[in-house]
Amino acid sequence: MFKPTLVALSLASMACAFGAHAQQQQQQTLKIALIDPLSGPMADVGKIFENHLRFAADNINAAGGIDGIKLEVLAFDNKLSTQESQAALQAAVGAGVKAVFVGGGSATATAVITAANRNNERNPDKSVLVFNFGGIDPDLVGKSCSFWHFMTDAQVTMRMKAYADFVKKTPDIKKVYFLNPDYSFGRQWTAFGKNLLGQARSDIQFVGEDFFPTGTVKDFAPYIAKMRAAGADTVVSGNWGNDMALMIKAAGESGYKLRILTHSSANKSTMIALDAAPTVKLNMIGEWFPGADNPTAAKLESAFESKYKEAFYLVRLSTATELLAQGVRKARSTDPKQIASALEGISYKSILGDVTVRKEDHQFMAPQYVYTNHKVDGKTVKKGFDGTNQGFVAESLAPVSALAVPNQCEMKRPAGV
Repeated sequence: MFKPTLVALSLASMACAFGAHAQQQQQQTLKIALIDPLSGPMADVGKIFENHLRFAADNINAAGGIDGIKLEVLAFDNKLSTQESQAALQAAVGAGVKAVFVGGGSATATAVITAANRNNERNPDKSVLVFNFGGIDPDLVGKSCSFWHFMTDAQVTMRMKAYADFVKKTPDIKKVYFLNPDYSFGRQWTAFGKNLLGQARSDIQFVGEDFFPTGTVKDFAPYIAKMRAAGADTVVSGNWGNDMALMIKAAGESGYKLRILTHSSANKSTMIALDAAPTVKLNMIGEWFPGADNPTAAKLESAFESKYKEAFYLVRLSTATELLAQGVRKARSTDPKQIASALEGISYKSILGDVTVRKEDHQFMAPQYVYTNHKVDGKTVKKGFDGTNQGFVAESLAPVSALAVPNQCEMKRPAGV
């Protein structure tokens, strides 16, 4: 009896050791995924997103990972469709992904978050986090907020608050037109633009508005003609990707002197369009821009351009993966629920300086630049963006203290948090 017991104990011990080792091996890799358009009219933007996420993950891995845990990046094509976005989320979960990154607009971000909420409720052992770096509809951190979602870009209201301060100091903005994509974000960009810019300058006239379907308009000349007829000197537009380039092209070809207030539309096609449209001025807003006074981001820019032979402009994908790493370290776990809990209210020094995540709605808080395209002249701008003859200059910098906004978030947290 004694010998079999020793054998049994030995086998049990080996089984435990094997199980612990297997679990340790499994924890050495944390799968993350991009869900964005990798085909269709916005595929060029989606590929840029993918390269930036892989670059950010590679940097973390090269530094030893997250306390030894390496990131593995997968990419899923949502074809800029809400249905495909939900299907992509399920595919990511099936592949063992624990954190997804989405940036191609609020409609697809909403679809991914909705699918994640549903999955996490039904399959708590296969839960997944959503890091949203481009869907900036305030409802996503407001009445539709989710414990599983973190907005790592500044929401519409924060951006418009920064723009309101800029508009106060820009007297040549007098007549404003609104042209925005026809989904929740575009309507928010119009609504908050009217509200906050109107509060900043009571003398501004709002002379018209239009909405258009994303990625389907081939010629923006009719919209430009309506703006011109209304006497607009400025258009507030949440346009992005190829749509923005086409709008700039139409304005430039007509010789229209136009200022555009947008979010972050710096890509090669946009800059090429601006170079051919000297009458158009593009104001953008974001946590960073190429040429900004940030040595840490400048090093990332140089390394990215050396590796991918293309422009670096999405520092917020580096900050989003940095945020995930902060959560894993603080939670001492790769469990999405524990990571989310650890990130609530966290403050730390990031690539962008001192940042924080608001506990009440999971909004990432960082200062915001207003910046403008500027032709390379060897003095103000020494380097063009992505091989073009256009770079950027800073107009203003809004501190975090000036960007705080109230919200309608009533966070529903899972049991045990």
